[in-house]
Amino acid sequence: MAASRFGRVSPFAALPAMFLFLFSVLFSLQVTAQALTDTITWSGSNMRHGYQTNHNMDPAVVGSANFGQIFRTALPGNFGGIGPEQIFSQPLVYTLPDGVQYIFLATTQNNIYKLNAKTGVIIFGRNMHVPFLTADLDGCVDINPTVGVTATGTIDPATGYWYLIAKTYSDAFQGKTFGPSTKPGRLNGRYYFHGIDTNSANLTDVFTPTMVDGTIFRNNPNRMFIGGNQHARPGLLLVGNYVYTGYASHCVQYNFTGAIIGFHKSTGKIVEAFATQGGPEPNTVPGGGVWMSGGGLSYDGAGSMFFSTGNGYASQLAGTPVPGRQPPTALEEAAVNAKINDDGTLTIIDFFMPWEKTQLDGADKDLGTTPLELLPTDTFTCPNVRRMGVVTGKSGKTYVLNLDNLGGYQMGANKLDNVVFVYQNENSVYAGAGVMPLGGGYIYINIIKYRTRIFKFSCDSSGNPAFTVVGATSERSANILGTGHGTTTSLNGQAGTGLYWVSDVEGLNLRIYDAIPPSIGGNLTLINQFNIPGVTKFTRPVFGNGRVYIGTTQGAFYGFGSPVNLPLNCTGPLVFDETSLGNVTQPQTVTCVALTGTTVTGLGLSGNGNFIVSNAPTGNVVLTTGKSFTFNVAFAPKTVGSLSSDVIVNTTNNAAGYSITTPVTLRGIANSATALLQIGPNTMSFNAIANQTASGVNQTFYISNLGDSAMTLYNVTYSQTSETSGWVQPNITSGGGISVGPFTFYDVPKTVAGKTDAVVIVNYNPVVANNDAVYVKVNSNGGSGILDVVAVAGTYPSALVEFESATEPGKWVQLSPSRVFSFGTVLENQTKMLKLRITNNGTKNAVGLSLTVSKPPYGVAGIVGAVNNIDLAEGTNLAAGQNATATLFCSVPKSQVNVGNYYGSANWTMNTGDPNLGKLFMEFDCTAGAEQVGPLFPNGTARYGYVGCFLENNPGRQLANNIYSDTKNNTNDRCTAACFAAGYIFAGTQYQQECWCGNAIPITQDVDASCDFPCTGNGSQICGGNGLNDDRARISLFADSTKFNGNTYSPPLTIPQNVSNYNYVGCYAESGGKAVNSKSTTNTNFMTVDMCYSFCQGYQYFALEYAQECYCGNTLNTARISLTTDSQCMTMTCRGNNSQYCGAGNRAQLYQLNGVKPSFVSSSSSVASTASAPAAATSSAAPLVISDLSNYTSLGCYNETHDRRALNGQGRSVSTNTLNSCAAYCLGYNYFGVEYGAECYCGNELYVNSIYQANQALCKMPCGGNSSQICGAADYLNIYYINATAMATSTSSSIPAVTSAPSSTNGSSAISGDPATSVPASTTTDPVVVDPGAPTVVPQTGNYIHQGCYVEIGGRAIKGQSFDNSSTTVEFCASFCSGFTYFGVEYSHECYCGNAIDPTSTPADNSTCNMACTGDPTEICGGASRLNVYMLNGTVPSSSSAAATAVATGSSVSSAKPAATTSPGVPATIGSYVSLGCYTEGKGVRALPNLWANDSMTLDLCASQAVERVLDGEFACREQ
Repeated sequence: MAASRFGRVSPFAALPAMFLFLFSVLFSLQVTAQALTDTITWSGSNMRHGYQTNHNMDPAVVGSANFGQIFRTALPGNFGGIGPEQIFSQPLVYTLPDGVQYIFLATTQNNIYKLNAKTGVIIFGRNMHVPFLTADLDGCVDINPTVGVTATGTIDPATGYWYLIAKTYSDAFQGKTFGPSTKPGRLNGRYYFHGIDTNSANLTDVFTPTMVDGTIFRNNPNRMFIGGNQHARPGLLLVGNYVYTGYASHCVQYNFTGAIIGFHKSTGKIVEAFATQGGPEPNTVPGGGVWMSGGGLSYDGAGSMFFSTGNGYASQLAGTPVPGRQPPTALEEAAVNAKINDDGTLTIIDFFMPWEKTQLDGADKDLGTTPLELLPTDTFTCPNVRRMGVVTGKSGKTYVLNLDNLGGYQMGANKLDNVVFVYQNENSVYAGAGVMPLGGGYIYINIIKYRTRIFKFSCDSSGNPAFTVVGATSERSANILGTGHGTTTSLNGQAGTGLYWVSDVEGLNLRIYDAIPPSIGGNLTLINQFNIPGVTKFTRPVFGNGRVYIGTTQGAFYGFGSPVNLPLNCTGPLVFDETSLGNVTQPQTVTCVALTGTTVTGLGLSGNGNFIVSNAPTGNVVLTTGKSFTFNVAFAPKTVGSLSSDVIVNTTNNAAGYSITTPVTLRGIANSATALLQIGPNTMSFNAIANQTASGVNQTFYISNLGDSAMTLYNVTYSQTSETSGWVQPNITSGGGISVGPFTFYDVPKTVAGKTDAVVIVNYNPVVANNDAVYVKVNSNGGSGILDVVAVAGTYPSALVEFESATEPGKWVQLSPSRVFSFGTVLENQTKMLKLRITNNGTKNAVGLSLTVSKPPYGVAGIVGAVNNIDLAEGTNLAAGQNATATLFCSVPKSQVNVGNYYGSANWTMNTGDPNLGKLFMEFDCTAGAEQVGPLFPNGTARYGYVGCFLENNPGRQLANNIYSDTKNNTNDRCTAACFAAGYIFAGTQYQQECWCGNAIPITQDVDASCDFPCTGNGSQICGGNGLNDDRARISLFADSTKFNGNTYSPPLTIPQNVSNYNYVGCYAESGGKAVNSKSTTNTNFMTVDMCYSFCQGYQYFALEYAQECYCGNTLNTARISLTTDSQCMTMTCRGNNSQYCGAGNRAQLYQLNGVKPSFVSSSSSVASTASAPAAATSSAAPLVISDLSNYTSLGCYNETHDRRALNGQGRSVSTNTLNSCAAYCLGYNYFGVEYGAECYCGNELYVNSIYQANQALCKMPCGGNSSQICGAADYLNIYYINATAMATSTSSSIPAVTSAPSSTNGSSAISGDPATSVPASTTTDPVVVDPGAPTVVPQTGNYIHQGCYVEIGGRAIKGQSFDNSSTTVEFCASFCSGFTYFGVEYSHECYCGNAIDPTSTPADNSTCNMACTGDPTEICGGASRLNVYMLNGTVPSSSSAAATAVATGSSVSSAKPAATTSPGVPATIGSYVSLGCYTEGKGVRALPNLWANDSMTLDLCASQAVERVLDGEFACREQ
């Protein structure tokens, strides 16, 4: 015997040679069409609802004892001994031209088979590829041990081609045997698309299989198909010339994307590669799998594919409602409507996503566990919702969706679902719904562990669909997942014949119910059930002709039907040679052998009488097993063509389980030696318009001769009354036509040759509206025939075209030549739907209004479109007085507030057949509007228009002032109003809660989608974001349109190298004095390098500091400055121009008239000056602090900071400065302050980081205009407050008392201590600025220990209090955050405190925290969206070095090294501090003004804090 390709003896080798010859001849015939009872796609229909009427499933038979298992076929494959084959791809049933129905199977071992559908006998089988091993999937054993073909294929009835998708390995592994211990590796996995010719003897490929791997997705070029990671599970979809396949993952592992890939059915070439993860999320974000528990991709027959998807992690919508017509590019947890374009590509039209999408992702509860099934529209339709689909997910929710408006995301009331119907079942559902149109309509939901639930469909009084629970099954589904998709049948749609079929992996594996619940309520009636070992999970029963088929995972395939077992094995089928009518063939003998003890009680012919049975036994014939009887059959055809019948042998059987009938199939082809007349069609109808044309309208019919001999027509007679009487003599026209009333017949033949057709033309030319008819009788030597011709002549139709009013409900607007149909204004993130109505407004005799051309704007780009291309489609015909409608929509995508209106439109081309209208080009317009908020113009538009989404922290804050931050009530209207009131050009919102104002536009504009954070006060508004492809902050920017010129381009950020004839000569560190100080100005809103240049014209030098200050002079204060790196002046952008730097804290960005920039060296350097430094002021009298200025109270000496001025109003520098003149200069402000002897500053708030100095002697410079008054010092101010003894700061209302520091009791001017921690002694030498080099992480400060670098995504990581300061250091932040568990430093100058870290903030690579602190460039203070996090009493991370236990704070006291004491008491020294003894405090007043508290207080910790708080002051004092 011959060996098969499966490595076993071929079952085909034993077949007789003659049979194989006949078999090959039959297979050479051309495929024409599928048979009525075939199943050629998953569920039998592209709509996937599973209701099937065409399989002869009679409940009387299915429920009887005669219905049962008719075969069990063992599949021979066992790759490498790994185990039996499994059938996950559902079998297909198809009848070939030989008239025999076959089953086509594909398995997980990549074997394909052809079986006889009646007997289950394997006719042929072969292997396509080696199978892919489950062992390569890292523990994912959903399908085990191999994954080959798991998606149900489809057969093209036009060609008989069977399309499959198979998973295998690369070519290097083909033809080899391997196993789990020698697996090839997942990334060697490959997918191939096959087209198999079912009509070929060897199931050959019709094109070279197409490898899918390496395909780049059309809609997301950043992703590529990787076969090892993907899994093809959904049933294939054939539409026109294209076959579509769907893909998901293996157990949501690896880097995968849901995908739809389309192929050309003739060539196998890929025409579409669509990824459900469509970008711009990184290509490492998985999700959106299309698997649907093996269910098929759906198609509505009118251009739209529907499918559902699983969970994913791009999560683009983030709680913001989105209309269905504005689909996201990441289609996760979604039901999707995709238009199939002419070239095979897809356009996403509409989507639905459950409101709790994010929660479903987190719980791995796919929506897409079931297919989106399309409900039959002949039953499931209501006036307000014409087309519906049903899908149920892993969450257990069943959704009924409007296929013309799927529902979008959170578009229902209270941000819930906008769907037709939703029902929460008890458990997850993986099975597609069963659907039964009979009885008014039912839907069946199979729930894991629970009973199947039945819903009854109806339409309520408002015209909306309603679904009511009316029953259940008595039996429960399996306790494990695997219950199959619901399936229904009926006997040709007859009432009372509905059946509901369920397969299951536990219990009764195949259950059949009466589909209609009892009228009085209750459970479905179970009419039959079967046990089938190893039923494959999610199986949907497959049907043939009176038979049902089930696959298993145990290498067996089952067929059920009637008969259960035939008692006789009879010869057949009998095939007779071609025979002429009137002849009888020689009889053929039929031999029937008993397979069991039986009695033949009779036999008879079933079907037409073209066969003769003879020599049949009379009476009862008793047969024991193996005995036989015979009878003869002859072919005696009465009609020509292919003829067939069955002989039915009736038996009474000795044993149960055998059928009482045995069929013998008979087939033959008949011809006629003599002429044989046939008229076709035998009825013709006209629908015409009276007097429409002079020539009328034509149709044709055939007078055919089916015989072999010539046919002569004796006569043709005509009647206008009936087929049997009223014959009239026709008129002969001048053109030779035969005229009867309004009908004229042309080319009526006299003879017709054998087996040919004669074409006769019938012209109908009515002159009046009427109902006309003519009956034609043809008499010939081939017999007689009748043709009925009926016609209706009417008047022209009249088309009334109307569109719903956008403003007046119930009103319709009629089309006119100049009218454009309008939706009016539709606000962002909203969808408006209106209907187009066409009415045949003709007279009662008007013919139908036919839409011969109709091109709706379905699937077109833009905000306007039609919901489908079914309503008012080409071919629609409206009788007089009848109308039909179609729905159009205007769907405006979500946008920022305050954007301008824009317009969208779409066109519908239509020809109605109304001669007065001609072809219509209807335009539908819509105005897309956004909410206008904040200050408004009289016309209602916003003063502050939206400019765009800009990159923040680029490098610094892009707008000058953080006017407020509100965790609950921030909105764009509030922010723009606040910035308008403050006089700013720009307003910006970010981090959901922050509002910033400024007059300089940010540098870098990004796409609007990068701003996606909802505002804390209004979730429908956008307040900044963190980008699409990175985690950097963005700011939503608005501008006062009366001041903003619209230019959003900013040059690159830099230090301008020259302004006119002034050249940049370097960045200078200031120490105790200004670089130049003859004249100065401050502008917190508009300062730029150009502004400073204009202010300082005529001077030799000008310099900029603090982003807002400008200084002029003719000489340099060389004793107080030193050249440093340019980077030291590149931390603050100008208040008036974000593209320019304007110095930094105590860093002068210096320009010189025709100057030359010196070279920087890393040691002490000085700048040559053409003029000597000014002499210091002197006084012979001891300076006094004046505290009795009229209307002002002295608050004492305060420090300046490096990020902004202590008083941030106006300022000046004059050599005649006095307290009195400064007070006069600052009239109208709450505060004034004097500094550097000559400087005067004003403000309404004292900056929080400017603090009262314990050593008031730090303010000691005499005023320039009055040497008896003190005017601050270098970096110190004397502050005065009007008519109060209290002061207000920017963040606190607490007021420190004005007190003096205690005097030393021992007169010590120097304190000795540990050399490692002692404060450096005073020196009179100028400081040397050295290049700081690379900054390092501070491992510990006080009791706070560094925990690492953390990422900040989607909001603040630490949410207590905060500050933003250009003097920020790690120690400064620790002091500010005293009492909190955590603090973090970020962006070099920001400090955040809190008692918890947000869960979204996770550890990051320490190298990404790389920004130097603005207050100490040797320390690291986080990075862009990265924080260095410190924890109170925290543990040192294992990756830290031993140095993490020591304090790296320069001259501060180490808290890791307590003073040595032998017993409790007062140490003589702590670091460089000396004990001064025990002091009492006055009642209600502290001896020292600044308080710092800690539950873990020690003397060392207190000393450390004291050093940190006064270090800058001590340094300044020494320099003075």
